[in-house]
Amino acid sequence: MYLLNVSDIQTFYGKIQALKGISLHVEEGKIVTLLGANGAGKSTTMKTIAGLLKPKEGKIEFQSADVTGLRPDQLLRKGIALVPEGRAILSTMTVLENLEMGAYHRKDSSIYKEIEEVMDRFPILLERQNQLAGTLSGGQQQMLAIARALLSKPKLLLLDEPSMGLAPKIVADIFRIIKEIKDTGTTVLLVEQNAKQALRIADYGYVMETGKIIIEGGASQLLQDSRIVEAYLGRKSTVS
Repeated sequence: MYLLNVSDIQTFYGKIQALKGISLHVEEGKIVTLLGANGAGKSTTMKTIAGLLKPKEGKIEFQSADVTGLRPDQLLRKGIALVPEGRAILSTMTVLENLEMGAYHRKDSSIYKEIEEVMDRFPILLERQNQLAGTLSGGQQQMLAIARALLSKPKLLLLDEPSMGLAPKIVADIFRIIKEIKDTGTTVLLVEQNAKQALRIADYGYVMETGKIIIEGGASQLLQDSRIVEAYLGRKSTVS
């Protein structure tokens, strides 16, 4: 079953066409990764799916319903949460206040129980819960951004460059957390420049170039694809 189905999306910045007929699908319970060089259109795709940009043409279906053109808050209530590139945490608010904002649209009584559960998954957030979010390290801010998104109880989590600018050890932690998120039942669409790490945890992958999908396939197949190895993993890369 496809949780998300994107058909022939065309998105513009003014008169400049950024997406030139993007079609992709995300199967429920899977991790799908979107790869490509800077400027390929990956973040534009994520912003279009999340409602931050409106496509000029094409259709976005979520849980078999047409959600094309809905506002980000409407999509959040339907179960689509975006962790944008750059994290976009609320830097002048505390860690706890950021987490509370992740659940701002919810009316149920289990919010604080789930905040405790999220802090169990991210112990550093428990330790720093009263600290201003802007004073956290880059890795801690990324964990906060992911934790905040999880508190919206998403069915589909969109992660845009979660490892960007982070130290290797923190990158390993972030990818472990993404795998855990999938294992607990949340579907993930992941934009990532670290192609090898992304394909190792993903089920399926797409490669973008200048606003188009040029390659797609199972993640294990893409790891062995000579075009991917040469372009994204290094000419002499050995995939293990």
